[in-house]
Amino acid sequence: MAITLSASDLPSPPLSARLTTPQVWGIVLLAPYILVFLAFVVYPVGYGLWLARHPESYVALYHDPIFARAAVNTLIFLVIGINFKMLVALFLSGFFVQSRSWIKWLSVLFILPWAVPSIPTILSVRFMLNPEWGVINQLIFKFTGEDGPNWLNDPTVALTMAIGMHIWKSLPFWTLILMTGRLAISHDLFEAADVDGASWWQKFRFITWPSMQMLYITCTLLSMIWTLGDFNSVYLLTGGGPADLTHVLSTLGIRYLRLDQLSLAMASIVCALPFVLPLVYFMMKRLSR
Repeated sequence: MAITLSASDLPSPPLSARLTTPQVWGIVLLAPYILVFLAFVVYPVGYGLWLARHPESYVALYHDPIFARAAVNTLIFLVIGINFKMLVALFLSGFFVQSRSWIKWLSVLFILPWAVPSIPTILSVRFMLNPEWGVINQLIFKFTGEDGPNWLNDPTVALTMAIGMHIWKSLPFWTLILMTGRLAISHDLFEAADVDGASWWQKFRFITWPSMQMLYITCTLLSMIWTLGDFNSVYLLTGGGPADLTHVLSTLGIRYLRLDQLSLAMASIVCALPFVLPLVYFMMKRLSR
């Protein structure tokens, strides 16, 4: 009796036989990156979410007045710092895009705050603001004969200094990005506008801004995501003080870690996800167009 076998009954060839040589090498070369991604991204994020799974942690955060103040400070930091930084970067990009030799040398000095490491620069500013031996109060006493204020002892002044530190540190990077957007605009449009007698504001309104609007919005969204994770500007300058009144969400987690409250630290970081996830969604939606 003849026995007929269907194609589904036949044993499938091994995976190595079904893959071509380039595909095998692609998997071999891709495997280390997958392992690094799993070890340093997926595992830490998953472990942090697992630590922050207890509802009691969020109840404790709700009753902690420092958490409420940190959330408000985070909103102030984002609204003021990012909008002011991006507006200044937009107009500075128009200044540095000029082809004068002295402007090119000035742009080299302008980009230095972003190029140098954050820790020594921010700590040097903190030392300059020291009320006893800081260089700023030394100059105030030299020219006025009066003692300078304790700059970082006022929460409003301290948070303002931290926002200014963030703007000063990251402004050159975004100015450079927006300069590339300006350089991509055709010069023929500006030459035609000059022939028509357009002012600089009309050229910016009808030529520059429509050409750079998508880039500006994308940079703003990306800057918001990065700023939410920026703890150097606050932690190194003020340490969250005075009296823990200048903490933001990124530095509040460090405070809880120092107090050996790991679950509260992870919960405070998870609370920042409602800020981050919509920004990531809108940025990816714009980039996919």
